[in-house]
Amino acid sequence: MNPGRVHKVLGTETEFGITIRNQPDFNPVLASSRVVNAYAGTSSRIEWSFEDEAPGRDARGFGYEPSAAADFDTGLANTVLTNGARFYVDHAHPEYSSPECYDPLEAALYDKAGELVLARAARAVQAALPDGERLLIHKNNSDGKGNSYGAHENVLVSRRVPFGDLVAHLLGFLATRQVFTGSGKVGAENGRPRVPFQISQRADFFEEEVGLETTLKRPIVNTRDEPHADPGSYRRLHVIIGDATRSEVQTFVKLGSLAMFLAALEDGALGDPVLLADPVESVWRISHDPSLRHAVPLDGGGTITALDLQWRYLEAVAAHAEAEGADDIHRRVLDDWESILTDLEADPLSTADRLDWTAKLRLLEGYRDRDGLGWKDPKLRLLDLQYHDVEPARGLYDRLAAAGTMRRVFTDDEIERAADEPPERTRAYFRGRCIARFPGDVVAANWDSMIFDVGEDSLKRVPMMEPLRGGKDRVGDLIAAAGTAADLVKALGGD
Repeated sequence: MNPGRVHKVLGTETEFGITIRNQPDFNPVLASSRVVNAYAGTSSRIEWSFEDEAPGRDARGFGYEPSAAADFDTGLANTVLTNGARFYVDHAHPEYSSPECYDPLEAALYDKAGELVLARAARAVQAALPDGERLLIHKNNSDGKGNSYGAHENVLVSRRVPFGDLVAHLLGFLATRQVFTGSGKVGAENGRPRVPFQISQRADFFEEEVGLETTLKRPIVNTRDEPHADPGSYRRLHVIIGDATRSEVQTFVKLGSLAMFLAALEDGALGDPVLLADPVESVWRISHDPSLRHAVPLDGGGTITALDLQWRYLEAVAAHAEAEGADDIHRRVLDDWESILTDLEADPLSTADRLDWTAKLRLLEGYRDRDGLGWKDPKLRLLDLQYHDVEPARGLYDRLAAAGTMRRVFTDDEIERAADEPPERTRAYFRGRCIARFPGDVVAANWDSMIFDVGEDSLKRVPMMEPLRGGKDRVGDLIAAAGTAADLVKALGGD
């Protein structure tokens, strides 16, 4: 591996839609807090430490912007799980932030585990609700009333790569990858032209090419410069343009293609960037054309379809991977990426066994044909929403998966394990195992540190600035041998 490139540690952050039917005074913040507090997997109320958080730091060197501080609702329910994830209330939604993962397959698994965490929590809250009230949680990105909520991806990249280079290459990649990352939506929002059905739930809500915001004037490339690691070595690319995906294959390819694209970019293997004339308009134009024929203008003249541009990226990334000697997991990413593009080119609906947007489109077209429904029929919007319900007994995605019409990557047992136990090759292992072993002694935690109360005059802080340290190979025996948190801190050499 090029010494200037860093290992692509990955993670996801998902805000889930929430509502309680037949509750006249429904308050999403209170409901979300109940969900977080009810989760049975939370062995204790570990606080999240905001000591090192800097959401207003801008990668363009603009310093701090106070508007970003609104991202943190520090008085709301906020805890750390035994699998190393963060589970909290953000912007009136329950949010699951997955633990740091070593590769795209592991990252897709822990993203999927988040669905189980939310389903478990929802059942616990439902059991305490009055008769007639029903809690619904959806892994989607739009409430259909003009509000959008996020599904973010995070990937570690080298600080050596100029941020301008990242922007130049990412605008085209992120604008066009929605052909295999979208989860589909009936209609349009945010003042965009009317359309019966579109590829992405989030596309209508992006209004800037580059920027710091995440909840308004959303940019294609987000500039938040908060690495949660050694800032001299790492940058955390915070990708906010993307849909919450339920398909396991789709989530794997979404994360894997991004990681491999960034690795090739770091090595200078992508050549000159392909520049779109208007990236923002291209995002929603591409989303509004499920036939995938729409060509967007290039800067300097000419046009290109999203599929054609993605083929260019795939070819460059594959050549780089072959030269570097990709492992089995990353070769699998390339195989699935190529297979999806090939099938989308031949017939988009042939990917309905792998992609949420085509699976949903095929499902809705079936109902339209059977019942003679127009695209404005409210039944279709309800079905659109039901696809994302995290309760398997109700979710239409889960019914398709149970019927064998959606391809699986993971077994139910693997997902159950990931909901409770941390990844073993990143610092998430240390975080998760400490929460499980010493819940009463952990005062607070965040991505890059743990704070313990070991019965002395001062609290003990254990820094974790290197994401690939703190795995089972380094600390597993220490944690297992420690009878108390004090023993562990002493063994680590902590002060």
